[in-house]
Amino acid sequence: MTETIGFIGTGTITAAIVRGLKASAQGQRPVLLSPRSAQLSAELAAGLPGVSVASSNQDVLDRADLVVLAVRPQVAEAVLTDLRFAPEKPVISLIAGLDHDRLRAWTGVARLCRAIPLPFVESRNDAVPVFPPLPEAMQIFGALGQAMPVHDRAAFDAYATLSALMGSYFGIVEVAQDWGKAQGLTEAEARAYLGRMFANLGTVLQGSGLSLADLRHEHSTAGGLNEQAFAEFTKAGGTAALTAALNSVLRRAQG
Repeated sequence: MTETIGFIGTGTITAAIVRGLKASAQGQRPVLLSPRSAQLSAELAAGLPGVSVASSNQDVLDRADLVVLAVRPQVAEAVLTDLRFAPEKPVISLIAGLDHDRLRAWTGVARLCRAIPLPFVESRNDAVPVFPPLPEAMQIFGALGQAMPVHDRAAFDAYATLSALMGSYFGIVEVAQDWGKAQGLTEAEARAYLGRMFANLGTVLQGSGLSLADLRHEHSTAGGLNEQAFAEFTKAGGTAALTAALNSVLRRAQG
């Protein structure tokens, strides 16, 4: 497979995808970057084989066989409607909250999908929802971990909402770290302990066939500290607040 992959928008996620692809079985594919974010584009082109920077966004569309849209939602309409898309070329959109109807209206392309790659694509350890499962996109994201086929918008919007929990995860760890510091631990000690604990819990979650409720009970001795912590968290509105936050994000993800 030697078809060129072109990117409209060169930010953090584009950089992670490109670095991951170049270290994967898809590494031989040429990559063409838009000149936007000139410093990052130049850095990727200088450091990775087969990566080059186009003269313009239109140059990316004209030369690439497959196009990935990775611009910010706030500028998407202005950027996309100023370009001439080839209707037959496949397009992968990474633009949050922008549905197929608007994307097709702005681009005129027939073969279109949306995807939700996270920064873990760089280490080729991501699970990427793809809606609908366009074969070209499934191949790319399959090389970056796991490509997850999604067949309806409601499921895709749910994945998009769940992806918004990354900041909350680090926020919870930050609160716990600061609490540990207040008890006399150093920041490094609290962070190291929490990092290892949560990393191991993630491994358990991925490898276990038990339900989450069963895992919670398995890791909470009856009448013990873990059971007490979750009960207090629930009593104080923690679970309700998380559900409310997810519902709010879902409304935004739905556009």
